[in-house]
Amino acid sequence: MFGLVFSTGCTKLDEEYFDQIPAEEYPENADQIATLSVNAYKKLQDMADDNGWWFLAQAISGDGLCAPTRGADWYDGGKWVDVHTHKWTNDTESVNRMWGMFWQGITVCNQTIDQLKKIEPSEQITAKIGEVEVLRSFFYYLLIDNYGDAPYVTTVLDPDALPEKVAREVIFDSLVNTVERNATLLNPGDLKYMATTNMAYALLAKLYLNAEVYTGTPQWAKAEQYCDSVIAGPYTLSNTVEAPFVTNNENNSEIIFSIPYDEHNFTGFRLHMRTLHYQSNLTYNMPVGPWNGFAVVPTFFDTYEDKDLRKEAHFIWGPQYTSTGEPIIESVLGIPLSFDPYLPALSMTDGFTPAEIRTSGARIVKYEIAMGAKENLSNDFPLFRLSDFYLMKAECIIRQGGNGDDWVNPIRTRANVDPYSGCTLDQLLAERGREMFVEGHRRQDLIRFNRWKDSWWEKPAESNDDTKTFPIPQWAIDGNPNLGN
Repeated sequence: MFGLVFSTGCTKLDEEYFDQIPAEEYPENADQIATLSVNAYKKLQDMADDNGWWFLAQAISGDGLCAPTRGADWYDGGKWVDVHTHKWTNDTESVNRMWGMFWQGITVCNQTIDQLKKIEPSEQITAKIGEVEVLRSFFYYLLIDNYGDAPYVTTVLDPDALPEKVAREVIFDSLVNTVERNATLLNPGDLKYMATTNMAYALLAKLYLNAEVYTGTPQWAKAEQYCDSVIAGPYTLSNTVEAPFVTNNENNSEIIFSIPYDEHNFTGFRLHMRTLHYQSNLTYNMPVGPWNGFAVVPTFFDTYEDKDLRKEAHFIWGPQYTSTGEPIIESVLGIPLSFDPYLPALSMTDGFTPAEIRTSGARIVKYEIAMGAKENLSNDFPLFRLSDFYLMKAECIIRQGGNGDDWVNPIRTRANVDPYSGCTLDQLLAERGREMFVEGHRRQDLIRFNRWKDSWWEKPAESNDDTKTFPIPQWAIDGNPNLGN
């Protein structure tokens, strides 16, 4: 790859793009052209778990999800507490792994594009190059969202190259130009694992929605324009709040772009293992025991009305039962297992009862845990889905002085809560929290709404903006001193 410039564990890839066909004869047909981008998409696999930390860092750093220290469990050198309380350094695990994961994705995209440019030009090759450039732009979008200024590299570098950082606003301009240039060249269909025309529009909507954060200049009208393009695409809201997150959600009508997790063949999505109690396997007939960790922040739990269908769809609390309806007896406490949604005020170490340590906190079941679920889930993970763009459309309208109720209220009506009449930005942020919970958007939303520095469970209010981006890892700076400038 780039030696020590970007990633500790990534060297120049050894994959053979051409299988058994001599390079000079490849590709021979459209199907072979389609396979050329597979390796780039595979780099999405690490985004939802500890190999990449993107999903975890976006959720744990916000006001909705936490990883309480449960006695001897879940302290892990302080890495969860540090992320939740914004006390990370440039040697924190999440900081290290996210940077490396983003750069692995960018690098494989660059390798693929360089390889495609060696093939005799054709309409199909041009479209494939555009597709991978849009996928690379997606990785770069995540990079600048999380780290701010960074190197901007669009080809495979000499191993000795030491690129310098580029201002985030400059990268932003290049990204929107790249995606806008390629969007209409891509497949316009509903292909949820590809960078399609609609995925490109979704990415542009996200970039423009956050333009003020990235560049200092808001671009709400442009964001709304691309929200409209997404909404006009081949997607519809699901009839239920659960449908986008069931195990077999690969054809869900509102998912635009997703990661195709599979418990056997594409592993890496283990939210259920991180949140369920050690004995929750008895509820779901799981062959493995979960790890009794993540819980919902109590004040966030209370933002859901009791009649909100998402409350029961997203969380479990109260008495717990086996799959056959028998009470689960907590193995250490010897009492019926019951989750109290109201965590103690501080991380659960000394001074709390065994029950508080082991059973406090509502747990997360937004992504269906099928009977017999294994250590990895088979639910696809939505990176972009239509509900988000309804709420983004509403935000753009409100920020431009209009009324966004027509776009918020279909989401609320589906959830069985009363529609708004004159939705405010504060109400919209709360609604985004409820609807988009644990989908990887909360950190970005809190920053855009100027609520990132607020206090919440265990986290005091902040006085500066230093935590709005993560620091570049020390190992990366050691390999390339230009990254420290």
